[in-house]
Amino acid sequence: MQYQNELFQSITPSHIKKSKHSKHLLLSATCAIIATASYAFFTQKTALPTADTVTLTLPDITTKIEPKKKDNLLIDNSLDKVAIEHTTPIPGENKRTTHSMQSLSTIWQEHKIKSGESLSAIFSKNKLNKSDLHKIIHANDIGPQFATIQPGKSLLIGHNISGELSHLVYKKNTYDKLKATRLENGTFTVEHLVKKATPRISSTSGTIHTSLFIDGKNVGLSDKTIMQLAGIFAWDIDLAHNLREGDQFTVFYEKLYIDGNLTGTGNILAAEFINQGQSIKAIRYQDPSGKISYYTPEGDSMRKAFLRTPIDFARISSHFNLRRKHPVLNRIRAHKGVDYAASRGTPIKTTGDGKIIFRGRKGGYGNVVIIQHGQSYSTLYAHMSKFKKGQHIGSRVHQGQVVGYVGKTGLASGPHLHYEFRINGKHRNPLTVKLPNANPIQKKYKADFMEKSKTLISELEQLSATHVATRTQ
Repeated sequence: MQYQNELFQSITPSHIKKSKHSKHLLLSATCAIIATASYAFFTQKTALPTADTVTLTLPDITTKIEPKKKDNLLIDNSLDKVAIEHTTPIPGENKRTTHSMQSLSTIWQEHKIKSGESLSAIFSKNKLNKSDLHKIIHANDIGPQFATIQPGKSLLIGHNISGELSHLVYKKNTYDKLKATRLENGTFTVEHLVKKATPRISSTSGTIHTSLFIDGKNVGLSDKTIMQLAGIFAWDIDLAHNLREGDQFTVFYEKLYIDGNLTGTGNILAAEFINQGQSIKAIRYQDPSGKISYYTPEGDSMRKAFLRTPIDFARISSHFNLRRKHPVLNRIRAHKGVDYAASRGTPIKTTGDGKIIFRGRKGGYGNVVIIQHGQSYSTLYAHMSKFKKGQHIGSRVHQGQVVGYVGKTGLASGPHLHYEFRINGKHRNPLTVKLPNANPIQKKYKADFMEKSKTLISELEQLSATHVATRTQ
């Protein structure tokens, strides 16, 4: 057998061996070509990323934070106005936006301020660092306003990812807030953020059937605008007692809007009151020096040296009468003033600028304040329950300033104010005496006033005439 094998090997030609080797090589090459073609055919082409197609974004780390389970915990990025936007344009796509870690990692906690609760107490209750409170209050001129927080309002407390106080927001209302923000160096900056209101001129007219307050509300005037209207005409009309059925009023005033929403009312620009057939017009004017006041169309000041009444909207319980029977003494005794019935504690205002010359107890008058107005005029306020603190004999007071409060001291059958008006020591009826005018508009501003008031006066007259015509139809 061995011989046969050796013989077989010895007789196998060399060209046969080479042929078999070539076939193996050919078969291997063919398989390689097929495999390469298959890979190229079945694999999708993917372009390498370039700098223009790569967007760097930060992970949403808020999903990894598990705050304490409290009802007043909030995660709110909208309050963080200092968020930084990183944008990278991508061809053919909309711009993508991501926020800074500071914005995304702020955890907000709302604290409702309770009655008697101070900022220091709130910091203690919420385990906040008292040194941060000191930094906020002393951050700048705005910082101390945080000490004026009021019950019922909200404090928003923001913590960063390290648990430190990062923001403190005091919401006065929807459009007004204080905001403290921690800086990188650990200090705070405090801002007063107020959305500016846009004024729009509005107008309305009304007729007196019940009272200025009720009829003003019926035509859409706010409490604020009604009080402004009363203040403008307070020197000429006793709006509590001299109004009559059918009296009319017309008002041009500002409505204030923020983000398209009505937020309140502004200034009265022009107004007319027709009282017992007499028309009185008032125009608001700010002169170049910045002084703002109301004037008649002729440029005379609406302001007089004295107000008609020392109490707003009080009821007259006894008129000026030199032969009145006294309700306590039950005999004829001149009543040299006007009595205003009001509840105990109602504020009493001085009707003019002057100096207090008496303040104390005075017989049947009870507690009394007497004010001297220049050389000729004086006013007396009696039966007060108490005096305004901080005032004394010799104190200077200004028109409309509170000097005391309604009571029933002295010979009084019930709480009321007894008010007297004297000229050169002689009593005059406060309701009918002619009051001296304040200074008119300065001559150097008269032409400017006349030019700027033309349009308002014209529109005021047209609206008033339309209202009268509508009522008579």
